[in-house]
Amino acid sequence: MQKEDRNCPEGLVQAKIPSQLEKLVGVESEAVGKAEAFTGAFLRNSTQLHSSHNLKSLRYKAVTLGFTRGKKGKKKRNSKKAKGLNARQKREMKVFQIKPEQQRYDLFLPLHELWTQYVVDLCNGLKPSSNPQVIQQKLLKADFHGAIITVVRSKCPSYVGTTGIIVQELKHIFKIITKEDKLKVMPKRNNVFAVEIGGFVSHIYGSKFEHRASERSAKKFKVKGTIDL
Repeated sequence: MQKEDRNCPEGLVQAKIPSQLEKLVGVESEAVGKAEAFTGAFLRNSTQLHSSHNLKSLRYKAVTLGFTRGKKGKKKRNSKKAKGLNARQKREMKVFQIKPEQQRYDLFLPLHELWTQYVVDLCNGLKPSSNPQVIQQKLLKADFHGAIITVVRSKCPSYVGTTGIIVQELKHIFKIITKEDKLKVMPKRNNVFAVEIGGFVSHIYGSKFEHRASERSAKKFKVKGTIDL
């Protein structure tokens, strides 16, 4: 039984720790202190030994940083692109129609002069020593707005001999203005056209030419021996 100390404040009991228990507590505290000292020394030694190696390995190591965008700051991108007019809208707006007062041959002569200069530059000056096959290949991908063409062969005899300036080229037709100030629509199919450039006369087989001007510039034409109407 423990005796109460009269000099101790009220409510407190002063007890003496047995000698065996005191020794046991001292041993445990000493063991904890040695363990902490060993752990600290081990960490310091490991850090010093491997610090240079870790730095070299980390120098060339790619680090991936995670990133998450908050819901509040997230904005939807406008994926809609501007769309052009479709075929029906173009017909309703009469985009491809030439007004009667504009169907005059002399109005398109400056366009023909620009086209002539364009083709001369395209064919490197059209020198007499130029290879006709090279010129033909370049003409296949050229723009013909402003060119003067003549129908030399056709399954429709009334088309033969028709000459004019190309004012519009569509996929299947040429629209030309004749010297008589008449707008004529010439189908490409079953017609052969001739165009003269700097003394060179090139023939265009319309049945093999049924492409839009923008599509023809990227198309690869195959060389064939004979081409029928």
